[in-house]
Amino acid sequence: MHRIKIHQGKIATLKVEAIVSSPSYGAAFETLAIASGDCLTPLRVGDVQVISERHQGLNQHLNKEPSQILIQAVGPRWRGGEHQEEQQLASCYSKAMDLAKQYNLRSIAFTPISCGPMGFPANRAINVAIQQVTLGLRRNPLIESVVFCCFDPVTTALYRSRLGK
Repeated sequence: MHRIKIHQGKIATLKVEAIVSSPSYGAAFETLAIASGDCLTPLRVGDVQVISERHQGLNQHLNKEPSQILIQAVGPRWRGGEHQEEQQLASCYSKAMDLAKQYNLRSIAFTPISCGPMGFPANRAINVAIQQVTLGLRRNPLIESVVFCCFDPVTTALYRSRLGK
């Protein structure tokens, strides 16, 4: 579990190769995608897609770090737990970890997908997130760091409690 970290604050300040956010938290990312002219494919709940790729060649030319890959995850809205919400949420984390492997990423950060405005109970969402990320790390030893980025002290404390940190 030493490859899993917890951060409280703004996800955009993290030095990671990819950021995973859901639409409820990802307004800045949606703006970025529109500004960069990316064409987004409509997604179903449980899906993810890259909405902005790093442009390493250009950044190397300018002597800058590669920009982050932005991944949009469509997490489920909580409807009482009887509508496959946990499986849909697990799909988001699993597919994002698969993208990390596909892109040969060493670091990735997640916002708490489906928590907050989507109403997913934080305890349940955190259990799903940790389980799927742990499975993803087993499948991909290249990933050095996964960061769960929390916006509030309560969610941060829940993650720390589950991870024993």
